[in-house]
Amino acid sequence: MKRLNRRFRGKNKTTDVLSFPAGNAPGPVMLGDVVVSVPVARRQARLTGWSLEKECFFLLLHGILHLLGYDHERGAKEARAMADIQHKLMNIGYKQRTKRR
Repeated sequence: MKRLNRRFRGKNKTTDVLSFPAGNAPGPVMLGDVVVSVPVARRQARLTGWSLEKECFFLLLHGILHLLGYDHERGAKEARAMADIQHKLMNIGYKQRTKRR
């Protein structure tokens, strides 16, 4: 993950999630790829008291929101908007996921 972050974002450190837009490739419509660092997610899950599965779900939502055009690094207003929608989706999606078990 550190290598990907350095190569594509110029940041020489690890991160929890990276998103890579697909561009305008022919074929089925694809948003792109989301890469989640399981070791980082595991550490973050311990800090939040969540399961690893729940943390990975949270990070996947975060990555998908980036692919949809949200970017918390553009300023406080956009960061709040992205966090709000991420938390709403988390509450809806994770509750439905756990109900099906």
